[in-house]
Amino acid sequence: MTATTGARQVDTEDRVTLSGRGLTKVYRTGEVEVHALAGVDLDLYQSELVVLLGQSGSGKSTLLNILGGLDIPTAGQVTFRGKTVTPAGEAELTRYRRDHVGFVFQFYNLIPSLTARENVALVTEIAAAPMSPDAALDLVGLGERMDHFPAQLSGGEQQRVAIARAIAKQPDILLCDEPTGALDSQTGILVLAAIEKVNRELGTTTALITHNRAIADMADRVIELADGQIADMRENTARRHVAELEW
Repeated sequence: MTATTGARQVDTEDRVTLSGRGLTKVYRTGEVEVHALAGVDLDLYQSELVVLLGQSGSGKSTLLNILGGLDIPTAGQVTFRGKTVTPAGEAELTRYRRDHVGFVFQFYNLIPSLTARENVALVTEIAAAPMSPDAALDLVGLGERMDHFPAQLSGGEQQRVAIARAIAKQPDILLCDEPTGALDSQTGILVLAAIEKVNRELGTTTALITHNRAIADMADRVIELADGQIADMRENTARRHVAELEW
């Protein structure tokens, strides 16, 4: 069985990289229960780029954190290439995050006393089969800024260092939570272009959370969440480059 994702033909059985079934997350504060996720089923395919849309509180970040092994669902399971990730022990979750998942968040979380190269090297030193820090920084367009400290870089450049750090270990999955949320629109375009380049050139399965609907056209699929459930899902028949988007 196949499904079309942008220009790609995706084999839905052989090319599922990450799968969630019945994902439910309930937060309890005293007698109050908040259902952040309510039985979400989702597959992410090899090499695709998915954009997750939704209002604050719709469950986007909770879903991404569970898929990436940063959080554990109240019910349901996550499988990576057919192997169950959750429920699992903390040691197994740590290996999964270390070996297979890269994260990019709204805030860069760079170490101020280290250069861009050194910040990326922190990941490559513990990865099984990393690319070099120089190669990762080249990929995101920072080949000439490797020896600069975070304070010497713009916000967009710092975020691109964070992307280089995330992809230097050559993860199977890249999860991005509002990576342009703290940036102006022009700087955000540069960051999105770096994420797009990683997805296209490395074939990294990528999921990106945003509030900006203009970004949706860069994706193979767009998934909208509301009240902890998938409210809508659509495929882009012709995925567009970031530079072609209307802002």
